[in-house]
Amino acid sequence: MHNFASILDYHLTQRPDAAAVVQGERRLTVRDMHTRVNELAAGLAELDIRRGDVIGLLLYNQPEFLEVVYAANRLGAVFLSLNYRLSEEEWRYILGHAQVKAIVTEPEFVPALDRLAGGLPDLEHRILVGGATLEEPWTGYEDLLARHRGARVEPVDVDLDDLQRLMYTSGTTSRPKGVRITYGNLQAKNLALIVQFGLTEADTTLVCGPLYHVAGLDMPALATLFAGGRVVLQRKFDAPGALQAIQDHGITNVWLPPAMVNAVLEVPDREKFDGTSVRVILGGGEKTPEPVLRRIMTAFPNAWFADAYGLTETVSGDTFLDREHALSKLGSVGCPVPHTRIRIVDEAGEEAPAGELGEITLRGPKVFAGYWRDEEATSAAIRDGWFHTGDIGHVDEDGYLYIDDRKKDMIISGGENIATPEIERVLYEHPAVLEAAVIGLPHPRWGEVPRAFVVFRPGSGAETEELREFCLARLAKFKVPARFDFIGELPRTPSGKVLKRHLRDIPTAD
Repeated sequence: MHNFASILDYHLTQRPDAAAVVQGERRLTVRDMHTRVNELAAGLAELDIRRGDVIGLLLYNQPEFLEVVYAANRLGAVFLSLNYRLSEEEWRYILGHAQVKAIVTEPEFVPALDRLAGGLPDLEHRILVGGATLEEPWTGYEDLLARHRGARVEPVDVDLDDLQRLMYTSGTTSRPKGVRITYGNLQAKNLALIVQFGLTEADTTLVCGPLYHVAGLDMPALATLFAGGRVVLQRKFDAPGALQAIQDHGITNVWLPPAMVNAVLEVPDREKFDGTSVRVILGGGEKTPEPVLRRIMTAFPNAWFADAYGLTETVSGDTFLDREHALSKLGSVGCPVPHTRIRIVDEAGEEAPAGELGEITLRGPKVFAGYWRDEEATSAAIRDGWFHTGDIGHVDEDGYLYIDDRKKDMIISGGENIATPEIERVLYEHPAVLEAAVIGLPHPRWGEVPRAFVVFRPGSGAETEELREFCLARLAKFKVPARFDFIGELPRTPSGKVLKRHLRDIPTAD
């Protein structure tokens, strides 16, 4: 039985009264979750949701999100988590492209979905969590459960290659693509994280990143539930609230991408919160500069900050930097998790030797089954069994992976390759700099030169010339930004990756 939903049946026999999901004053035990998931599955079946049908989720973090995940899988249906930050047009495209049959949402999004529904012929059911009961075609979530009190729905038997969910990429290039994640992908990811971090029923994971994102859902929330631990949900990220939750619930692990790490470290009176329960902080999204890493280690003295590399296409978490080499391999995202292979290839597709830059390719049971209704993109991404990520990196003699850039983010200046994270790392070392991102700026002689966007710490600042001199002391002259732009915040994807395409759209002032 490969159905993820069946893990609830197992834990019901082992720890029925243990907390499974907590949010604020809400506390659902394993028994509560099992009961509600079965009632929801029966309700969805009443709406003619069957194996292979797609159920959309447009929700902030809350227990109902996880209930839908289990209930959909119990029926053999496929869930699709929607980014609530997207525009209506982006929702329309994704819902239509994925052929969503039912959607579960909350009051805030009702007007938008009512406007969109007329152009979505596959969308038959709209289910509302919370708020006043609406007339048809809306169905109340709790009403659906109430009509099936005490129901029991056996998990559908699925194969490892069967589709467990769809997740659409963040759209850093053109239209978002639907990533087909199978039960085999999820199982391999769960087991990899359990082995990597020793997850057990004693663990408590804080989810303060959005559940619609692969890292928020999988790093390591679903793995924790699989192992019998509990999950504490924060509806939306709030840095002081996250610190309070860590203290109140004895959080043992949490995923904190760069923007969230910075926000937590900047909380006034952070020292008054007890962070000693945290044993693992999962990073990722971009390299963590040494000054930030040292501040994390001070704030959470017992924590292993596991800088990571992963993608939606691999259910995230492909490599992690081990605790022993956190400083000696600074800048690395570590080594692959069990059953995952990494190979760096040159432009001819040949494996590059240690130390040389090339495209990162991945292979293993975590790698996705392909893109939904897009064979061309699938064929371009998966070649000879290897997933070509589009990221540029290298491995050292010990097999540790370093992310050097996105293919399209590599600056070629006067024939020299410049990896933008190298410049960003130096800028992060300046005491006034909170965040930094570097892109290529067209240049009539050199082709491109570096352009830096800088966010200062509150109450701090620096002049352009000061930053230029700071970089000149640490970088080759051709790597020093030719232009500095000072902005209030960097545009980021939910996973914390800087949206450099948005920065490229910002015109120069002169």
